[in-house]
Amino acid sequence: MAHDSSGLAPYAASESASLGRRYPEPATRYRSEFQRDRDRIVHSTAFRRLVYKTQVFVNHEGDMYRTRLTHSLEVAQIGRTVARALNLNESLTEAICLAHDLGHTPFGHAGQDALNACMRDFGGFEHNLQSLRVVDELEAKYADFPGLNLTFETREGILKHCSAKNARQLGELGRRFLERRQPGLEAQIADLADAIAYNNHDVDDGYRANLLTLEQLREQAMFAREFDAVHSRYPDLEDRRLIYEVIRRMINRVVTDLIENTQAAIERVRPESIEDIRSQAVPLVAFTEAVLAEHGELKSFLNRNMYRHTTVKRMTDKAREMVRALFGLYMDHPSQMPQEFSARAGLGGMAVKARVIADYIAGMTDRFAIAEYERLR
Repeated sequence: MAHDSSGLAPYAASESASLGRRYPEPATRYRSEFQRDRDRIVHSTAFRRLVYKTQVFVNHEGDMYRTRLTHSLEVAQIGRTVARALNLNESLTEAICLAHDLGHTPFGHAGQDALNACMRDFGGFEHNLQSLRVVDELEAKYADFPGLNLTFETREGILKHCSAKNARQLGELGRRFLERRQPGLEAQIADLADAIAYNNHDVDDGYRANLLTLEQLREQAMFAREFDAVHSRYPDLEDRRLIYEVIRRMINRVVTDLIENTQAAIERVRPESIEDIRSQAVPLVAFTEAVLAEHGELKSFLNRNMYRHTTVKRMTDKAREMVRALFGLYMDHPSQMPQEFSARAGLGGMAVKARVIADYIAGMTDRFAIAEYERLR
């Protein structure tokens, strides 16, 4: 492959050693292969739809809350910073970060849980696997192949978790789950960049939505430390800017910790190739124990006080009901889906029909799912 990444660490993902694409293609003149992956992701229909899929709040509730699209951009921003600091492949990290939520259902985790329950007898539904399915099969853009025909390394990074049963069906891509091997460092970075972004930005959204108070937030060690520092330096700062400044510093702290701790782990292990990374017992990209504990506490706090807040719970219960109802309606009347989906639904037994319906529902935006629910009721 042309344009190999020069000047990177010897254990970085390298295009010259890439396992390539499922369908061979000639190299491009001006872009690296991982840049090409990123561009294909950005131009995909699934990526555009993320603008109308939410993190926590349903899309029509207000335009100041984060969507899956803004979240994916925030994840990519953090991922690129970490990759560059560690002398790893920034383009690959960015591609994985931008693609990690492509398979997410409408209505966030509530939609995923509902769709998984509907699919229980047909192989289940998992958004990681669905993201891979989107880039491998469902995107229909190119004349020569189905999907986006991404490189192995990008696809590997998209697939963060996988059951042994599913891994067996994925060939080379599923092998590391069966052999308990690690993905490349770029994929490991994308995983933690995602966690950093949603933890810290959900604090912001929760506060804006009046679900979290300053008093509650100040009980969190990570928030309290930065709050005290900002408040003592800027005693008259209004809440909106105060919160933003605190969150900015929280992100800076965890990203700095991640870079420095990972660098120390790399120096301890002294890997000479990506193979040395893959053969480690645990991922090398990690927080220190102190920051991991605070990060975990913040996650638990958000779980208790925001995701299970009565306002959010009312919304997520309604979202689950809509997904369940749509699934049942399409199972009974597949002709209510667009022709391309109803035709595919008729090509096999119940399991094939259910999977096609899951593909259709997972691709919906929040507002389209609501409109379909109202139409079909």
